[in-house]
Amino acid sequence: MEAKAHLRNARIAPRKVQIVFDLIRNQPVDVAMAILKSTPKAACEPLEKLLKSAAANAENNHGMNRDSLYVAECFVTPGPTMKRIRPRAQGRAYRVLKRTSHMTIVLKEKE
Repeated sequence: MEAKAHLRNARIAPRKVQIVFDLIRNQPVDVAMAILKSTPKAACEPLEKLLKSAAANAENNHGMNRDSLYVAECFVTPGPTMKRIRPRAQGRAYRVLKRTSHMTIVLKEKE
């Protein structure tokens, strides 16, 4: 049994999210939540909400025990990139890439 939660089109670059995902992979849900609360990264706030959502899905939809849940998988893939223009000197323009992320957390029960 596994419970999933997805967050699509989050306005944060995937490489910033990946750093935080590496911290919580294979951790129990309570420990992962504590790590997210105490880590000063921009990605922690949406990931905390995503982890709460995955835990709620596990309890309500699959009848799993919250105390035995752990983060089995967590991964991020790049979403659509928004292209913006930044004015530069002498009438030139530089392109700014505003990257987005698709985040997924999978929780499983320990045997």
